[in-house]
Amino acid sequence: VQLQASGGGSVQAGGSRRLSCSASGQFFIHYTVAWFRQAPGKEREFVSATKYGVGTTYYADFVKGRFTISRDIAKNTVYLQMNSLEPEDTGVYYCNAHSRYASSRLEYAYWGRGTLVTVSS
Repeated sequence: VQLQASGGGSVQAGGSRRLSCSASGQFFIHYTVAWFRQAPGKEREFVSATKYGVGTTYYADFVKGRFTISRDIAKNTVYLQMNSLEPEDTGVYYCNAHSRYASSRLEYAYWGRGTLVTVSS
């Protein structure tokens, strides 16, 4: 599955941003789609995931209540709505797909290009 993350940009603290993850060549229906992020000098970390076929969602504790993951089955796209953004949310955001829920970056063999989100204070 080839994935493309988009929607990054610059935003002030307290603002919102919506990221999109689209797939080419294959549908998400049998996958769990996850968002990870990597801040400068830090390891890539799990943010959120959704079991695409049934809509089950998972969140890292640090984004609960602020971020919402959703999917548009017709568009084969997964979204990450990010509200109440903080400077600590700055980083490159990646999406990826796995056959099951997997919150460790080590369980993903290939990473596509991410999208940069910069939150200024």
